[in-house]
Amino acid sequence: MKTLFDKIILLGRPASGKSEVIHYVKNLNLDDRKKRFHLGKITDIDDFPMLWTWFEEDDILEKKFGKPRLHSTSDGYFKEEYLWHLLIERISLDYTKHVRDNKDKSDDITYLIEFSRGTEHGGYKEAFKHLSPELLKGAAIVYVNVPFEESLRKNRKRFNPEKPDSILEHGLPDSKLEKMYKEVDFHEVIAGNDKFVNINGIDVPYVIFENMPSKTDDPALLGPALDEVFTKLWDLYNK
Repeated sequence: MKTLFDKIILLGRPASGKSEVIHYVKNLNLDDRKKRFHLGKITDIDDFPMLWTWFEEDDILEKKFGKPRLHSTSDGYFKEEYLWHLLIERISLDYTKHVRDNKDKSDDITYLIEFSRGTEHGGYKEAFKHLSPELLKGAAIVYVNVPFEESLRKNRKRFNPEKPDSILEHGLPDSKLEKMYKEVDFHEVIAGNDKFVNINGIDVPYVIFENMPSKTDDPALLGPALDEVFTKLWDLYNK
């Protein structure tokens, strides 16, 4: 009988609290993490570092070599919508490679896969199409739900201009956050089933973590909230 989640796909608007959830669970004692949340040794796969590398490379090409940017415009938007989907393909590829290289440790690992998508660049409806069957089998979803106004507030609060590449301290300008993430389609994608979402023919259990008022700002509130979320998700996962 399984005792741990294989994979958690962690979704939500930027600054909704996803990174704080990962930070919290990764810093727990391993035995406590297994007992409370059914999470093993954490391996996280996040598309933000991939995305940020593209922006850095484009800046080097443009400013150092006088060459065309490959992925993004000078004002920080992707040139093509399909690049958002390429990131999801990269997530799936990174997962496959990590599993290949850690077969002897697989029973003790839980993968945390994190990304955000707004309807402006295809939403979760399009992103989900690019998740591989290997990643989806044995996966479960936690969606951190906040309204756009809360995403905006926390995005402003966390942004550190000295560390724009930081997982916990990166941010977007207000106008860019509004353009790309004001509208999200997760609730449309799950409409009709309050327990599972069918992605590419695979039923994936999901739970919505209601993060209003914010629990991810306070570890004393976050711990009990995550106990509730993962207990509910574990029950669905075993069905």
